[in-house]
Amino acid sequence: MPADPRPSGATPERRVLRPTSGTVILIVSGVVVLGLLVDAAVRAGLLEMLRLAPWLLLVLWGVYIALYAPHIAYDRSGVFVQNYLRRTWIPWSRVADIAMRWQVQFALTGGGSVAAYGGPAASRPGRNDRRQRSADRPVPSWLRDLGDLRDTWQHADDAASGTGAPARSWDVPALIVLGVLVAAAAGSVISVQG
Repeated sequence: MPADPRPSGATPERRVLRPTSGTVILIVSGVVVLGLLVDAAVRAGLLEMLRLAPWLLLVLWGVYIALYAPHIAYDRSGVFVQNYLRRTWIPWSRVADIAMRWQVQFALTGGGSVAAYGGPAASRPGRNDRRQRSADRPVPSWLRDLGDLRDTWQHADDAASGTGAPARSWDVPALIVLGVLVAAAAGSVISVQG
């Protein structure tokens, strides 16, 4: 299966929904890892830094997969959902409903559903929000994102959406990076023992 199961004719105007916290945590983690690697190179030398690098990069890879990689991307032809290492492309014609539980759920025609771990998430109203009248309260961003997603689904072009089944695949580039990091970590262990 292809790494990105979207059809090749998908339109480039697409919107990506990803939690801002995942982006912030990935950037902070990257800066911390870079600082630790520079510190290791200065204090222990380049060879020791290279022995340490695979372990720190494995942690950074885990942060990427757990917090940044999950997302929802959609355009007029369908929706692309990435949950950790699994990717699913769903043409709009196969979506029966879009609902919000704790995360966005896509109900499929013919049964089944796909939960999106990345993207907007429902939140409880804050203490101040509960006290305000509903007319004065701003619309939460997750509700706006869900509304945009539902509008795109309801106004989807049937010709662009197609009638294919949802396509599922693995995130092959992330798995290749994991394999390289595991091999490098094994090499660092062997180099210490040798």
